[in-house]
Amino acid sequence: MILTKYRVAAAGGALAVALALLPGATAQAADEPDADKAPPQVELVLDVSGSMRAKDIDGASRMSAAKQSFNEVLDAVPEDVELGIRTLGADYPGEDRGTGCKDTRQLYPVGHPDRTEAKAAVATLSPTGWTPIGPALLGAADDLKNGEASKRIVLITDGEDTCQRDPCEVAREIAAKGVHLVVDTLGLVPDAKTRNQLSCIAEATGGTYTTVRHTKELSGRVKQLVHRAADPVVTPSAVSGTAQCAQAPELKTGLYSDRAKVGEHRWYRVELPPGKELRAAVTVSADRAVAPDSGVLLRAVTLHGREIVRGEATGTGRTDALSTGLRYPKPESDDDSDEPRPETVCLQVAHSFTDQGASTAKAPGLPLELTVDVVGGPSNGSDVASFGLGHGWWLLGLLAVVGLLTGLVWGFVSRWRVTVWRSN
Repeated sequence: MILTKYRVAAAGGALAVALALLPGATAQAADEPDADKAPPQVELVLDVSGSMRAKDIDGASRMSAAKQSFNEVLDAVPEDVELGIRTLGADYPGEDRGTGCKDTRQLYPVGHPDRTEAKAAVATLSPTGWTPIGPALLGAADDLKNGEASKRIVLITDGEDTCQRDPCEVAREIAAKGVHLVVDTLGLVPDAKTRNQLSCIAEATGGTYTTVRHTKELSGRVKQLVHRAADPVVTPSAVSGTAQCAQAPELKTGLYSDRAKVGEHRWYRVELPPGKELRAAVTVSADRAVAPDSGVLLRAVTLHGREIVRGEATGTGRTDALSTGLRYPKPESDDDSDEPRPETVCLQVAHSFTDQGASTAKAPGLPLELTVDVVGGPSNGSDVASFGLGHGWWLLGLLAVVGLLTGLVWGFVSRWRVTVWRSN
């Protein structure tokens, strides 16, 4: 009993100290959302065309996978998000293209959904007709035209648009209206043409494209996008990296977009003041057919070419984007100068995506997004451990002391128990 009490006390003390040292452990809860602020809006656009009967997602039909995912998403919709559902190809089974290309309707209005009603509406759907993606996007944009809140369309389809108007042109038209509406696309077991079309739609509006081959992937991705709608829409600033750091553009805190060809290194510069920390991340997207094995590299280098830190990631073709990041804190100046000088950090981005043949377009390069953030360094106490261990040494030292004391107590109690046992 004595040993148990000591062990619980030691563990509890270590846990309490660890929690106290964690960043934000003593911070108060986040502020309540502004009641006057319009809630973010999301419309899920679901393909219900005849091809959704195919049974190639976890042994079930694509339609079954979509319905299951919708049920899970509806159960997880945040309270501050308004959600609606629109269908395409759900009603007209005939052969007339003109009629089939008008087959889109709002299944459930945008608002705070009644989960039971919304699920019941989705349950009635059956794969039926054409694939009018362009008209469905225009209809969804019209459904979300009210209010100044962030707006997001999540398009889930398994094929190309079967109507005459290019849905990529429709997406560009929506983006040109400046309504801050993002279209994310998810392709169910797509072929190359479908992937190219959906990538183009997403890129035109600042959205994302994802290939989906399993029900769990579909549910997780849609949930993620619905939750992301609550975040403000950030439009990346276009920037053009150079072949050398000396001529590279200087980046401030923000989100940037560029393109990098196969085998090309892109350079950017960041001025990092003493006592600050550079945090950078890059995502390179495959918007065309590429070989399955690939990688992406992000390096922080000095002006003289010495590598400071790097981040890298590899993939096997199961995703259409690769991301990596790095962190580099610059300590306070330790020289005798009155005015500490900032350090020029060169950021290098490279990728190893390769095309699948002569028919693959070589230009423009693959799209990349680079996030740069310059924040207060570890010296301000904001991090337990940032670059290396930082302030984490304190935590490790404390845990070592706790472990030593626990060992001493254990030894003392063990010897006492042996003594008592022998005396009896």
